[in-house]
Amino acid sequence: MAELVSPQAIDRMLADAQASGVPLDGTDGLINQLTRAVIERALGAEMDDHLGYVKGDSAGNGSGNSRNGHFGKTVTTTAGPVRIQVPRDRNSDFEPKIVPKRTRRLGQIDDIILSLYARGMTTRDIQAHLKEVYGADTSPELISRITDVVHEEIVEWQTRPVDPVYPILYIDALVVKIREGGVVDNRAAHLVVGVDMEGFKHVLGIWIQDKEGARFWGSVLTELRNRGLNDALIVCCDGLAGLPEAIEQVWPEAKVQTCVVHLIRTSMRFVSYGDRKTIAKALKPIYTAVNEAAAKAALENLRREHGKRYPGVIAAWERAWQQFIPFLEFEPELRKVIYSTNTIESINFQLRKITKNRGHFPDTDAAMKLLYLGVRNITGRHIDGTGLVRERGERGTGTYGWKRALNALAVRFGDRLPL
Repeated sequence: MAELVSPQAIDRMLADAQASGVPLDGTDGLINQLTRAVIERALGAEMDDHLGYVKGDSAGNGSGNSRNGHFGKTVTTTAGPVRIQVPRDRNSDFEPKIVPKRTRRLGQIDDIILSLYARGMTTRDIQAHLKEVYGADTSPELISRITDVVHEEIVEWQTRPVDPVYPILYIDALVVKIREGGVVDNRAAHLVVGVDMEGFKHVLGIWIQDKEGARFWGSVLTELRNRGLNDALIVCCDGLAGLPEAIEQVWPEAKVQTCVVHLIRTSMRFVSYGDRKTIAKALKPIYTAVNEAAAKAALENLRREHGKRYPGVIAAWERAWQQFIPFLEFEPELRKVIYSTNTIESINFQLRKITKNRGHFPDTDAAMKLLYLGVRNITGRHIDGTGLVRERGERGTGTYGWKRALNALAVRFGDRLPL
């Protein structure tokens, strides 16, 4: 490129533009004019290739097809709206590639729209942004149609094959508001995140459901099994109705572990602000205990000291006790990894940021579209034309201390870990 456009040539263009009062950017700027010139030159080259001869060449005599003028067309580019002249041929079978027929947007405009949408901007926000930055006139309906192109990608992503074994699964939910029958209702959008053998986290799918229960979770987990997930060693979740029963049905050997951080947060809801440090200190001996007996003794000590004032704290731990105690069986290296669903909560936190601007969604498909784009943006992953997951940049988020945890997993679940 440096050889094609020398610094001297660029200096001359800039000097001519300055002398004639032409701005650098904007709809009438130098960059816009250069964009138009490059596009029209490329279209001319495409026409030469289509006809088999260049303009003015006698080889075109009697060839059966020839040039037939131009027609004007305005396309939106990152340099702003550009008015170009598209060549025509007499047989009307010229199919330009750089500016395909019926195409009104070039370059990265569609990618920009998808990126802005995935970051939580509404269609009207995007419309205003494109007008302000690129001078492009768009409509909310057009933006919505552009974002709709991901529907097929969502289906491929939601049904793609997954690994046969994930040592750890995290399952959690966030609430989205969806309008149905003229009424806005809260729905739970459930995310399942798997940690693979190398410690990388993968969002395996999103499921939106108004009611949880064993039947719903049975269908979700069976779907994952049908996609190739034959076993999960540890499933870390938090108080999702019917989930433990469904896990036992689909992966009977999996260990179900409640999120300890969730349990602590639930406890703190019953505690006045002034006593939070005291209660937090009293809770620590429970979840750092060496075994269940020591944890039970710590819970009884908490009951004696604070049970009368904060019975809700005691009740929260007793309700979750059966899903909490598997945590105490694990080595310290594993405890650090499965201590909480913060892995998935960090994703949920970012998804909440992009959904809060919506207020509510017109239907489930609209909610799924935004959540998927958000996940795609967060994880840097997409589906290519072959239906396979491809990485855009880094492979994904790793798990801190994974090698130590993997060694502990190998000791405990060695016969179930793939080689």
